[in-house]
Amino acid sequence: MALTQKNELDEIDRKILRVLHRDGRASLQEIGRQVGLSASPCWQRIKRMEEAGVIAGYTARIDLGQVGYTDSLIVQVTLQHHSDAVLEGFEKALAEIPEVIEAYLVSGKYDYYLRIAVKDTRDYERLLREKLYRIPGIQHSVSTFVLRQLKANSLPI
Repeated sequence: MALTQKNELDEIDRKILRVLHRDGRASLQEIGRQVGLSASPCWQRIKRMEEAGVIAGYTARIDLGQVGYTDSLIVQVTLQHHSDAVLEGFEKALAEIPEVIEAYLVSGKYDYYLRIAVKDTRDYERLLREKLYRIPGIQHSVSTFVLRQLKANSLPI
């Protein structure tokens, strides 16, 4: 059963989502204990939210520093043109660069905000020369190294 206007998320659904957001591997029994339900109704609610696309999938959070990517950057990019071809080409090229871990088309002074993970400054220089600056259509970019992450993986519900 898909979620509809009549069947929106209730407080128990939101509690389930918060539990799963903190620990995607929590057992049905653990989720039920935390939200005040038995395992079967929890499973039914989770299944319904999966089918409705509220739960889009499950993943592991990786500490990039532990696998050698100790630096991250925010890169703001301005494109020369905003034609469909330039936008699609840029977005397709970004998809092929694994170091680009997040990309946003934004309004304002810049066209895109990228979050990039690199091993160090030399690795970032290599990425710029070999990958990012070879993408057609880039007019300008500004790079900012992240000194410390203050907040991540929060859920506004």
